[in-house]
Amino acid sequence: MGDDLGDVIRTNAEGPASASDETGGVTQQPLPSVIQADRYELNKAAFKNRRSLGIRTTKLVPHGM
Repeated sequence: MGDDLGDVIRTNAEGPASASDETGGVTQQPLPSVIQADRYELNKAAFKNRRSLGIRTTKLVPHGM
């Protein structure tokens, strides 16, 4: 995503949920949705950086064959 989600979460938490005037109004994303998106992006990055999945497969060959 373009912005750092940590900054978006801080800004979202500090500001009002919605604002309006005579020309119209705006509503922010709900904070739980933004936090969930941040967790998703962190998990995606962590999975991408893994070298393996923790499961190793080997072929066992009996001695003498």
